Amino acid sequence: MNRAEELEANLAEVEERIAKACGVAGRERGEVMLLAVTKTWPASDVEILYELGLRHFAENRDQEASEKVGQLRHLEEARWHMVGRLQRNKAKSVVGWADQVDSVDSVRLAEALAKAARSRGTTLDVLLQVSIDGDTSRGGVAVADVAELAGVITRSGDLILRGAMTVAPRTMNPSQAFQALVSVVSRLRDDHPTATHVSAGMSGDLEDAISHGSTCVRVGTALLGSRRLTSP
Repeated sequence: MNRAEELEANLAEVEERIAKACGVAGRERGEVMLLAVTKTWPASDVEILYELGLRHFAENRDQEASEKVGQLRHLEEARWHMVGRLQRNKAKSVVGWADQVDSVDSVRLAEALAKAARSRGTTLDVLLQVSIDGDTSRGGVAVADVAELAGVITRSGDLILRGAMTVAPRTMNPSQAFQALVSVVSRLRDDHPTATHVSAGMSGDLEDAISHGSTCVRVGTALLGSRRLTSP
């Protein structure tokens, strides 16, 4: 089996899982976006997945992503997401290639991204990364601080708040984490009508996330295989 056949088979399995989970939850398949986590994988894999119909791709390292996106400018409908922890000094570079930053977790980062977007004369879609268990050392804004950060983002005029994302903590039942995120987004929508997206669920727990209302599952391993080691 060559790489294209491998990715096609993997995608078919993932699509079947998503469709089945949607059916069980009484939801339409179109309610859940599949975000392919292509970090550490070559541009050629993205091209294959694009030919298979995927349009949303996620990266977590600015330098790698910038180079990869540069190689794939011909994929005109590809939409790129930054999903990793982001330092403020990388904001200008990330705004140069990312269509959406899914990991905004501080006022200072939001301000840096807004400034970078403004300097390019554009707007940037963002998600809040929420730390459901309150351990912000792993990334994410505490639930108690979500409203403040959302307000900063909306008032900037350069960022468009699209919703929130989380990674289920290992110390918490995933169902609890996903339900908590849905509750956060539900409250966000009251003051920020554009904040409709719930990004939750990965290769190992996407069914659980979909059952709790996730609108985006981030899938890497199930699509592309075990993570390749990155160079130092």
